[in-house]
Amino acid sequence: MSAFKDIIEGSETYAESFTNGALSALPQARLVIVTCMDTRINPLAIFGLSIGQAHVLRNAGARVTPDVIRSLIKSINQLEVERVVVMHHTDCGAAKIKIDPLRAAVIAATGNDPDDIEFHLIGNADQALAADVDAVRSCPYFPVGTAVAGMVYDVHTGVVTTKHETFVG
Repeated sequence: MSAFKDIIEGSETYAESFTNGALSALPQARLVIVTCMDTRINPLAIFGLSIGQAHVLRNAGARVTPDVIRSLIKSINQLEVERVVVMHHTDCGAAKIKIDPLRAAVIAATGNDPDDIEFHLIGNADQALAADVDAVRSCPYFPVGTAVAGMVYDVHTGVVTTKHETFVG
């Protein structure tokens, strides 16, 4: 029995009624959303969008890491994105995790110490969002005028609050 049987079956059901084969790889809303991997976040639904309208980049904490910058470079410079939303959220695990217990759990489970991994944990939520917005705004690889917003999604109410709105350059 496969550990993935349930999702393979789900994929088969999805494919039976699949109608998105003609969608463009270009996001029609010219938007990329950087958000957290938290399962309570459905970024397209939150903004009233559907498949094909935006790129979605997800990681623990919605942090603008070097890998996010790499993906944004492609999205903005090659795939016609003009707007970037960095959307953090309330009740985020990246703001709750303490590095020493995390390292101890990894060592206990694997025997290996992840001391060389940067987890981009969140100490101060407001400062983290501001830093992530600034990382996009000040990136020399994005065209001047690219719009950047920093938002916070409340996982208990569904409300999004804009905290920052700026432009590259």
